[in-house]
Amino acid sequence: MRRTYFNSTYFNPGCALSVYKPEMEVRFLECLKRNYGEVALHKICCKHDPQLEAGSLIVNVCAGCDKRFSSLYEGISTISLWEVLDGLDSFPFPNYGGCKMSVHDPCPIRGKPQVHKAVRNLLRRMNIDVVETKFHGTQSVCCGDSFYPALPIERIHEKMTERARSMPCDDVCVYCVSCVKSLHIGGKRPRHLVDLLMGEETEAQTYDTIEWHREVAAYSEAH
Repeated sequence: MRRTYFNSTYFNPGCALSVYKPEMEVRFLECLKRNYGEVALHKICCKHDPQLEAGSLIVNVCAGCDKRFSSLYEGISTISLWEVLDGLDSFPFPNYGGCKMSVHDPCPIRGKPQVHKAVRNLLRRMNIDVVETKFHGTQSVCCGDSFYPALPIERIHEKMTERARSMPCDDVCVYCVSCVKSLHIGGKRPRHLVDLLMGEETEAQTYDTIEWHREVAAYSEAH
């Protein structure tokens, strides 16, 4: 898959992934360069002016970044990393032997069925059997994290537990780092899609909701 009609193509891993596993941005950037043409790393947070020329394309990991870049900044187009990878024939997909996994779709891309489809295609290509929860795709509900700081932390954790319990499988594929924290708090085993693609375990790391938001906010301010 190549998008030659854009002026320039950039890869933005998002603040959360850069905090979680900064080495991942280099590994996926190299993959994009090999398979998608000239791609530059873009590290400006989606909450700030991307400082890109009109007609640029940003390849995003984070669903929130995708929504902000595409809606707040004129002349910028976006596509998810998952859609790009789904269009590749040469990616070395690991084989998970038919293991069963549910999927949590994050709020910001609830209205993008093309992303939901690409994610599930990638899981199938890794020999993962998807067992859907009732509310998924365009009907997905929040993992609970988006309610911070509007609700008391105890109520937020209740919502995280409610969402986690709605998952048929103990292992849940997510493609948002904050969703990793939420499902871990809720008692499930979150598996971030970047980790699945690279054959790595998903780490909860900082999952205190208040401290996690502080970490991401600090990184965002610096970038």
